[in-house]
Amino acid sequence: MIVWLNGTHGAGKTTTSPLVQRLIPDSRVFDAEKVGETLMDISPGLPETDNFQHWPPWRQLVVETARHVLDYAGGTLVVPMTVLVEQYWREISTGLARHAIPVRHFVLHADQETLRGRIEGDTVLGPSPFRLQYLQPYAEAARTWLHGEAEVVDTTHLTPAEAAQRIAESVKRGQAEPTGSATGPGCSAAGSAGPAR
Repeated sequence: MIVWLNGTHGAGKTTTSPLVQRLIPDSRVFDAEKVGETLMDISPGLPETDNFQHWPPWRQLVVETARHVLDYAGGTLVVPMTVLVEQYWREISTGLARHAIPVRHFVLHADQETLRGRIEGDTVLGPSPFRLQYLQPYAEAARTWLHGEAEVVDTTHLTPAEAAQRIAESVKRGQAEPTGSATGPGCSAAGSAGPAR
């Protein structure tokens, strides 16, 4: 299974993912950004872009890497990765479904003011124009498709530990439900977009 933590920069994905991993037995964190970094290291470089997600190999390699890791090690992968382009999410989720890999899709959400404050006040990365430029695309994705495709966890007033607890509890509830009882956003599996809460 994959527990995908979506949401834009400042929502808390990087901080929350290892906390989720500790709460879900036999799970590992898979940072799909490293796949993008590998592609960025190719020399001479791939066609110029401002985001490695625009390279089709990134989407394909994320699916194949996750599949092979799960085939090898089993368990669950926790994937903290922003995907705001609906087509890209469809490619990834459909690719995983073809390999019969269930996906629990969560969006870590916060209001725009909170996100901006977190990005501008980041003491590790510092203020980042790159991260700030994704606030509006996130708002548009949330309004048009993203929140309908996932279970939304509003982190505006939650600590990362509280957000992780909510996600882990939701995953455990989903695992306890009988097969075919999916009824809400956030879950898809092998060829089915049928969501489950």
